Amino acid sequence: MGAMSLFRDDGIVLRTQKLGEADRIITLLTRGHGRVRAVARGVRRTKSKFGARLEPFSHVDVQFFSKGSELVGRGLPLCTQSETIAPYGGGIVTDYARYTAGTAMLETAERFTDHEGEPAVQQYLLLVGALRTLARGEHAPHLVLDAFLLRSLAVNGYAPSFGDCAKCGMPGPNRFFSVASGGSVCVDCRVPGSVVPSPQALELLGALLTGDWETADACEARYVREGSGLVSAYLHWHLERGLRSLRYVEK
Repeated sequence: MGAMSLFRDDGIVLRTQKLGEADRIITLLTRGHGRVRAVARGVRRTKSKFGARLEPFSHVDVQFFSKGSELVGRGLPLCTQSETIAPYGGGIVTDYARYTAGTAMLETAERFTDHEGEPAVQQYLLLVGALRTLARGEHAPHLVLDAFLLRSLAVNGYAPSFGDCAKCGMPGPNRFFSVASGGSVCVDCRVPGSVVPSPQALELLGALLTGDWETADACEARYVREGSGLVSAYLHWHLERGLRSLRYVEK
């Protein structure tokens, strides 16, 4: 028998998978250890209060029991205890628009943290803030989602430009937009496949990226739809494949 270690962290439940007759594998994005998969025993039993705390969207304080000195090692750790910090799911799962937007956020966070056990604090904080905003209904769900997607891209090194030319730095606004080039491009730097979005859509995306909610909330629906299309295309390019959950999001 090797040494056993206890770990404690707080995290967001990203998804769950059935294991055996009564257990689940819980995938969380944690503050200190990045993405972690752990086994939670007995949580599928109807009387398990422990299992009710470990549902997607839940912000929880979790205790893990792991073989060896590392949380993420050769085998899955056990999730032995959890306490609810914020039950964001309660304000999300009862509304279709919020639920689909939230599901896309969880999938995005998992895709951007593909190496288990590596801290991703900025991604974690982005997800916590986005789910809090979504659960409270402070802004339209699709705007919260697009803001989260843009900021997730930015913290992972793929920040798009919506003003200055992404290739030569020519001050904006610039007419053309290329996902392959990193966003807005000038007439001299445009490449095949560039599109000409409306100035209003680019202004909206810039506002979502910087947190200018006054501008974002006042934007017309047609420009919101146009902006969402650009965000989806940009995300797809950098993830190399689209999000399964994004197709269900209400626009």
